[in-house]
Amino acid sequence: MEVRNMKRSAFMMGGQQIDSLTAGQAMENRVKFCHATNPWRNIASALVDRGYGSLPVVDDDMNLIGMVSEDELLTVLLKKQDEKKLEAKDFMTKNPITVDEDLPILDVIKILEENKLIRIPVVKGARLVGIITRRDVLFCYLMATAQPMGI
Repeated sequence: MEVRNMKRSAFMMGGQQIDSLTAGQAMENRVKFCHATNPWRNIASALVDRGYGSLPVVDDDMNLIGMVSEDELLTVLLKKQDEKKLEAKDFMTKNPITVDEDLPILDVIKILEENKLIRIPVVKGARLVGIITRRDVLFCYLMATAQPMGI
């Protein structure tokens, strides 16, 4: 599991309209992710330690190949599978729902709502470039639509 060291977008100058914002502007681009060969236990520990509900699974080129969530981890336990032998590739969701970094934020909200998602990977082509959460959308909206304070 790694965190890609990228800085968050610096666009929040205030005075913008919500329909001018994109996923790329609102996303978090310091992304915690795992690889297909990471063991079940390491992924479970990362989710518990970080308080995340899911992690993107990437290949060596940072292309998104899946997602692992608490749901999949719990299903392993429920089925009484030997978690010591399982890697992310054995239980990840393949072809997860994603959004492009240029997608308007109102469309991101629709996708989050329609699919009952809390966080969604942001991609450029197949490459993972960020994660956007419901909280990120709200924060982005509040900051982008804030009225500049006069002196």
